[in-house]
Amino acid sequence: MTLLSRRGVLGCALCLVAAREARALSWTGPVAQGGFVSGRAEPGTRLALDGTAVRVGRGGEFAFGFGRDAKPDSVLSITPPGGKAEARKLSVEKRAWLEQPITGLPPAMVTPPPETLERIGREREAVRAARRHDTPEPLFATGFMWPATGRISGVFGSRRILNGEPRAPHLGVDVARPTGTPVAAAAPGIVRLAEADLYFQGGTVILDHGHGVSSSYLHLSRIDVRVGQRVARGETIAAIGATGRVTGPHLHFEIGWLGTPVDPQTALPPMPES
Repeated sequence: MTLLSRRGVLGCALCLVAAREARALSWTGPVAQGGFVSGRAEPGTRLALDGTAVRVGRGGEFAFGFGRDAKPDSVLSITPPGGKAEARKLSVEKRAWLEQPITGLPPAMVTPPPETLERIGREREAVRAARRHDTPEPLFATGFMWPATGRISGVFGSRRILNGEPRAPHLGVDVARPTGTPVAAAAPGIVRLAEADLYFQGGTVILDHGHGVSSSYLHLSRIDVRVGQRVARGETIAAIGATGRVTGPHLHFEIGWLGTPVDPQTALPPMPES
């Protein structure tokens, strides 16, 4: 098992103490490629990761993440209330990624015909916009639960070989269950996108969990929510399906920070035994 396997990183915790003010900044989650980090700082603290502002809630809640191909070094700027900024260098662990060949896809789902490219581009922009909301409420702070349980059929970061052709890496985790299996909101959130028929993603719901944190649910057979609706953690929002680019029914689940996908399994507890 790697550091990022079930029993590794999810229990890891780091604590940084601002030397001048002796105030604690604590978090859970791995400083690693694909890692999702959430924690608390003293209220009024200002944070920035590699120059990007990290929103800090009224209670000190914050979150940030590292992309699949994050560079080995990162800088976290910490400015305590009334204090001076301190730059902390973070060593980002490099991960090894699996390779996953997938066969049996319709050719148009591997190399889309030219007449679909405008549609695909328009849908990608809508998805990007939905994932980049920066709502002040720290809804993510409740923690994440599995939106569906079952066999994990695809993992974050794997190199996809579709019908023998290399394609973009997989940026979520797949849970294989029959069509119609309920899908729950992984954390409290606000629905930012609810579309029944995206070209690659099929039925798709995107939730905003505050501070730039989002979750995405793809290949759905049914959508039970509307844009702007608030949902509770564990509330049914959709059903698993086989829509979009798939070879069978499953849920593709993503978590992101400011539009950058992170490994959902670094934010989730171990998958319950079936």
